[in-house]
Amino acid sequence: MFAPGDLVQPKNGGPKLKVIEVHEDSIVAVQASDEHGKQYTLKNADVAPYQEDGDFGVC
Repeated sequence: MFAPGDLVQPKNGGPKLKVIEVHEDSIVAVQASDEHGKQYTLKNADVAPYQEDGDFGVC
C-alpha cells in the first residue's frame, strides 16, 4: 500500500510524515520536516496518503 518515500498523515490528525520502512501491516515514518528525528511505527490502517487542503498558490 505504501512505499519508502511516500508522504502520509495520521487519520486522526498530526504532522506530515515520510515513510522510511514498510512492513506487512505497518510502516515506520519520520516527520517530513525532520528526517533524522524520532521514528514512528504506525499501522497501515491508521494513516492516509498526505494531501494539502485548499487552493495553494492560487491568487
